[in-house]
Amino acid sequence: MAEIAPLTPLRYDLSRVPGGLGTIIAPPYDVISPEERAVLAARDPHNVVHLILPEGEGDAKYAHAGQLFAKWQAERVLVRDDEPAFYRLDQRFVPPGGDANAPKLLRRGFLALVRLVPFSARVVLPHERTLSGPKEDRLKLFRATRANLSPGFMLYRDARGELAPALAEAEPIAETRTADGVEHALAKIRRPEAVRAIVDGIARSTLLIADGHHRYETAVRHAEEVSAAHPGAGPRAEHRFFMTFLVNGDDPDLVVFPTHRHVHSLASFSFDTLLRDARALFDVQELPQGADAPAILAALSRAGSRGPSLAAASRDGRAAVLTLRAEGSGPPGEGRDPLLEAHPTLGRQPAVLRRTDVTLLHTGILEPVLGITPAAQAAKTNLWYPQNAASALAELRGGKGDVLFLMNAMPVAQVRSVAEAGEVMPQKSTFFYPKVPTGLAIHTLHPERSI
Repeated sequence: MAEIAPLTPLRYDLSRVPGGLGTIIAPPYDVISPEERAVLAARDPHNVVHLILPEGEGDAKYAHAGQLFAKWQAERVLVRDDEPAFYRLDQRFVPPGGDANAPKLLRRGFLALVRLVPFSARVVLPHERTLSGPKEDRLKLFRATRANLSPGFMLYRDARGELAPALAEAEPIAETRTADGVEHALAKIRRPEAVRAIVDGIARSTLLIADGHHRYETAVRHAEEVSAAHPGAGPRAEHRFFMTFLVNGDDPDLVVFPTHRHVHSLASFSFDTLLRDARALFDVQELPQGADAPAILAALSRAGSRGPSLAAASRDGRAAVLTLRAEGSGPPGEGRDPLLEAHPTLGRQPAVLRRTDVTLLHTGILEPVLGITPAAQAAKTNLWYPQNAASALAELRGGKGDVLFLMNAMPVAQVRSVAEAGEVMPQKSTFFYPKVPTGLAIHTLHPERSI
């Protein structure tokens, strides 16, 4: 099962950060727009965005990140902790679109080091496909900085909450509130008995990647490179471990949102043709003209309780909910599913995937109906991946793109079922909220240092 360890990271000396923790942390690199990067960079000259999205052209930007990282250490802006510990992060929040006056939810997790193992070991489980471009980008940054700057995000299994007492033993470090309204409280867990209880508890579980597939695969590849170059490195050398934010995947308050699909730049598109061809797999329920995002999502949610469903919206104000036809509604993995098995593309998919909404969209509509090949999907040639349904619908009806597909959130149990079956879904199948900040801690990857 999974092997974790406390970390002895580099952390910001907050006495040298006038604005406190909130001015130097950033969201994960892959959700930061150019405009948001500019805001973060201006917030503090030491904001971690200067490292994770460095300035410069071509490969020069990675060298710049390495130089800047070394400079901040020399200036003692980043200093190494004097003892190993786990770093607990409590995030209190109201889900986007929720009642601002409702009690805030709490997601409690902790930063730890996870031993890097290939996916084939079935200890760390992916659930999404990855793309080569982001992995090459992150690998160059790993090499230049010799550091794991951004944590991954993984889920462990603890249905009875056995780790809760150990996670409660934490010494406060700092608190902040980010622009999205999320309250973050960082604390240190260092008592040996608590650390041991957490290590032993996680050792009984596999780990499901919630976010950071590209970062994890990059870390595995980088570790192999470093090990080959330093054959004398010890079994607990730093580069053999990956910094990860760990959360109990059995927590009922775990919030997962969908990532929608905004299709654009098709050679030709007809909403009528889409609905006609979709009827080969789906029952089609057209909604009233001009239905807004809340109305479409409400209808989609109702349909989702009956079977795999998705919604399609057109530029001219039309919308429809597509629900898998009854012939394909048998329990997942039980018996035969003739409708899906007979489909020219879905029939080649493993049974555990055929009934996931995102696979039905990609393999049942995007490829055979709209002609968006897997290669085009990987290259994002015709796809944007919005997370805000209302703004994406407004952009569509303002003339941007061809058609918008809105999705229901995928239950964590279904995500784990896919991963435990050894399968992966299309990229951006899930969106765990809130995101884990970068900049709370940095794990160096020196083969001469052991954890």
